[in-house]
Amino acid sequence: MNEALLRSLTPSVLAILVRRGADFAAAEDAVQDALVEAVRVWPVEQPRDPKGWLVTVAWRKFLDATRSDAARRRRENLVDDEPAPGPVAAADDTLQLYFLCAHPSLTPSSAVALTLRAVGGLTTRQIAQAYLVPEATMAQRISRAKRTVSGVRFDRHGDVATVLRVLYLVFNEGYTGDVDLAAEAIRLTRQLAAAIDHPEVRGLLALMLLHHARRAARTAPDGSLVPLAEQDRARWDTESIAEGVVILQAALARDRLGEFQAQAAIAALHADAPAAEETDWVQIVEWYDELARLTDSPVVRLNRAVAVGEADGPRAGLAALAELSDSLPRHTAVAAYLHERAGDLATAARLYAEAARKAPHLAERDHLTRQAARLNASRRNRLEKDT
Repeated sequence: MNEALLRSLTPSVLAILVRRGADFAAAEDAVQDALVEAVRVWPVEQPRDPKGWLVTVAWRKFLDATRSDAARRRRENLVDDEPAPGPVAAADDTLQLYFLCAHPSLTPSSAVALTLRAVGGLTTRQIAQAYLVPEATMAQRISRAKRTVSGVRFDRHGDVATVLRVLYLVFNEGYTGDVDLAAEAIRLTRQLAAAIDHPEVRGLLALMLLHHARRAARTAPDGSLVPLAEQDRARWDTESIAEGVVILQAALARDRLGEFQAQAAIAALHADAPAAEETDWVQIVEWYDELARLTDSPVVRLNRAVAVGEADGPRAGLAALAELSDSLPRHTAVAAYLHERAGDLATAARLYAEAARKAPHLAERDHLTRQAARLNASRRNRLEKDT
């Protein structure tokens, strides 16, 4: 059973049903039913034209659902419109579907959540983590979005800013989470950059390339996380870094700074340093100041506290951290790191262990647990030497 094939075909099938007149919520249900049918049938006999098979089955599922709710005349018209089974022309409708989901009738946050769920393939839990809200809250938001667009004709596209936000979150989940979506997000952002002249689109593409360039060095052979300062920079993809820097410079030259350009500038400064100790932390703090001004995001201020700790010393970083709510994700991990830098190993070990219990991903939890164990072992060795 080729799950990757099913996942790759889902956006195009969904887009085809929407273009044929199905409202979004009903089309999504029909596609999901078709995927269930594929899981049942394909292991026995996979069709020669998987996409055409899915379109045909999904359309029939949609018609069946419509027959139960609509009047006879409407049902008969839809039956007449049913396409004959056969090959479907190859086309990539994914980016178009992103714009359709960013419908003007939805708020930007609801449009992003709906697109991530319906097109991006993320679970409600993953989306809730990205938005820093409880899973039940996100489930309600997605349900409201579906009800809002139910029966709406998707003939007006949403705005670029909403689509960029979706692509950014899809990339982040692919880069740090359980589902490999990063390469797909880069591909779609390239398409968007080729289609429209927008500095923030190019800023986002540069950001993705600069982060993706470090991917091979982010994990050890055993799957454990490798912090940025400890990564083997020889394993970074220099071609992607060079491309990202060129794209970023062209975007910044437009003098229309946005949050993705600011984030890309920070990533470029990390990529430019031959070694971790040569990182220009002072300039990174300045870019975080710009980013905080643009977004007023507590997560940005959390990352800024780390940069301040590197530029001005761990005590300055802890002072910046003290201004933020300790309920922020990764706040405890940042506090542990800064306390370790300040020489307070006992507090750092305790905080690393606490952060591990809160970590959303297994790899991150294992990394924080090892950090706590490392500091506890170091403290024991010191005590043994002193005695």
